[in-house]
Amino acid sequence: MNYRTLGRTGIKVSPYGLGTLMFATQVGNPDPQDSLKILHKALDAGINLVDSADAYGDSEEVVGKALEGRRDDVVLTTKVSRPMGTDPNRQGASRRWITTAVDNSLRRLRTDHIDVYQVQRPDPDTDIEETLSVLTDLVRAGKIRAFGTSTMPASNLVEAHWVAERRGLHRFRTEQPPYSILNRGIEREVLPVAQQYGMGVLVWGPLGQGMLTGRVRRDRTTDVTRAKFFKVFGDERRLDVVEQLISLAAEAGLSMPHLAMSFATTHPAVSSALLGVRTMEQLDDLLAGLDVVLSDDVLDRIDAIVPPGTDVGTLDQAYVPPAIRHTALRRRPVAERSAV
Repeated sequence: MNYRTLGRTGIKVSPYGLGTLMFATQVGNPDPQDSLKILHKALDAGINLVDSADAYGDSEEVVGKALEGRRDDVVLTTKVSRPMGTDPNRQGASRRWITTAVDNSLRRLRTDHIDVYQVQRPDPDTDIEETLSVLTDLVRAGKIRAFGTSTMPASNLVEAHWVAERRGLHRFRTEQPPYSILNRGIEREVLPVAQQYGMGVLVWGPLGQGMLTGRVRRDRTTDVTRAKFFKVFGDERRLDVVEQLISLAAEAGLSMPHLAMSFATTHPAVSSALLGVRTMEQLDDLLAGLDVVLSDDVLDRIDAIVPPGTDVGTLDQAYVPPAIRHTALRRRPVAERSAV
């Protein structure tokens, strides 16, 4: 395993990390013992990054139990800010919520510290200085070693680094964005900003939420649960691209998952790509592609199919900023719309 440095933290991480959303018994593997075996096999293979979130159902609890006796072998990351119930104060990135949420995660994970604590989605209702301040306090208290973001726009990252410098606060050390052959939009600004500020990048969705497994084909039934659930089949552009990529993978003598995973870890800004496996078979298949290296010719052909910095369709979990989500921020009041 060739380990990479997580930005400028000095922490060494494996190029593949283990995402644990599928460890949640409600949405993924219903048997925690199976998840324990999957995690242990990943660790035995050299994977040392394990990623969870408080909003992943009981994933943190499953991970905590599975890591008993092996906690020191792992770079453990988890996330905060997604809603935890209906109480409007049990979400977001306020000091009030984060100080409670981190203790809850520590208890579920059965550990006394989190290596990287990430704000899972931007919180436009909370001043960034408030968030950086409480996270800095948690580092100083020893509850977390570093902190980062997930799906944060490049402009917000730049603002956060400026605020941290001006206020003498710790800064975001990582970003966790979606990234795959189908979704390359972060190559325009997010990845260059991360490199500029020495941030590690942990990408999720490298298999395009199931679209890049090779099992999703035009006019075919499929067993890819997430693809069914999120109805991505309605996007003809993604299906057209998948068919072209399947042909390319076949010509290169590669499986689609190996092509997709190798692509995601090729960008110099990417520290690790998260595997969202549910079964041992899925893990075995992806581990078999750890040594795959894409040639410049293959990468050039991928660029021709999906140009750098572009997205094919929209991910179901993509972050939509308030300026786009709220019509009132995009339209002048009716009284001000008349021509001068």
